[in-house]
Amino acid sequence: MPVAEIHVNLFDLVSSLAKTADMISPEVADHHMRVAYIAFRIAQHLDWPPEQRRELVMAGALHDIGAFSLQERLNLLEFEYVNPGQHARAGYLLLSTFKPFQGIANIIHYHHLPWGNGKGASKNGRLVPLGSHILNLADRVAILLTRDEPPLTQVEHIMRAIEHQRGRVFKPELVDALLSFTHRDFFWLETMSSTIESVLRRAAGFQAQDLMMGDLVEFSRLMCQVIDFKSAFTATHSSGVAETSVALARLMGYSGTELEMIRVSANLHDLGKLAIPSEILEKPGKLSEAECDIMRTHVYYTHQILDPIDALSLIKSWGALHQERLNGTGYPFSYKREELPLVSRLIAVADVFTAITENRPYREGLGKQKVTDILRKMMQDGELEPIVVDLLIENFSVINEARIGAQERAEAEYQEFQRLLHGDVHSLCEAQ
Repeated sequence: MPVAEIHVNLFDLVSSLAKTADMISPEVADHHMRVAYIAFRIAQHLDWPPEQRRELVMAGALHDIGAFSLQERLNLLEFEYVNPGQHARAGYLLLSTFKPFQGIANIIHYHHLPWGNGKGASKNGRLVPLGSHILNLADRVAILLTRDEPPLTQVEHIMRAIEHQRGRVFKPELVDALLSFTHRDFFWLETMSSTIESVLRRAAGFQAQDLMMGDLVEFSRLMCQVIDFKSAFTATHSSGVAETSVALARLMGYSGTELEMIRVSANLHDLGKLAIPSEILEKPGKLSEAECDIMRTHVYYTHQILDPIDALSLIKSWGALHQERLNGTGYPFSYKREELPLVSRLIAVADVFTAITENRPYREGLGKQKVTDILRKMMQDGELEPIVVDLLIENFSVINEARIGAQERAEAEYQEFQRLLHGDVHSLCEAQ
């Protein structure tokens, strides 16, 4: 029986998510980690307490998590950015639902708010966290620092551009803090290091902690929204897969903490979609061969995100294998039945079931008879686990009602997210 606590380093989860989000394009590779590192060094110079530095690092590692499309991420690489507020608000709305991340969410909310010669100290009558202005400065430095030439040859140009925006965009005291150590070569070399994650982990002093299973479930639910809310086409998919998986697992005799772990695994099964441009996720027609190849990579990325985190090895082995098939025709590892844990076979069935029964903006979900025919055909072809398929068909109405209920709740959350996102974004951008 799995334990009720998991010994995990929260930074491992955050940094893995950051790296995956940066896989969307080579042009943004390691951007989140670079911003986190630069922000950390500024906070260190300001003699911030270690815990506040670590919070700022995690905010830096997740600062663009609300930028869902490839084009939006590329637009943010422009030094003179235009209307960047929406992705910052999206990140705030998503991350603030997880209690341990509420401080991080507040920092991210205003990380593109210019200093405005002091006007940026507050927004709508509320003080803006100093961390937001540090992230703004760190983000712009990271954007100016390119791979096209050696880091040390770029320093003069970068600092001249930053100085030019002193007061108007950047808080002068923070520019001074940055200037106090930019003459040190190690700073620039570490910022561009291929091992920046390890450098940052050591420098910030992140330690593993015991995370209660309930907290892990809530974290996975947050990630479920980050994954699904990238596109209206898949806004409720992971929620449906999770509820279907838990319903099936309960019928198979799983209980207690095991069910919670299965829910976490199902919530995270599509985590690798953070590396897939929403332009592909939202394509209503048939994907091209090249687009299909890109889409297939998401399962490997899910595996890669969770692989370094030993405490989540069981959860990884379940959710990351949901596209494998019993006859070896699945991906990314082409495993066969004997190599696949029963729960991963269960989640595979739940994923197929949810995909063909749920409504999408461009088509209605299939009815019971067509769904049953598809599942039986895949079972007979040696793709899906017969025990799980038979159980689902025998309990079709109960499981489908659970799936519908979960997705209706997720749809309501998505609509509320959209309402809050677009309802306040205009006022947020006025000061920018």
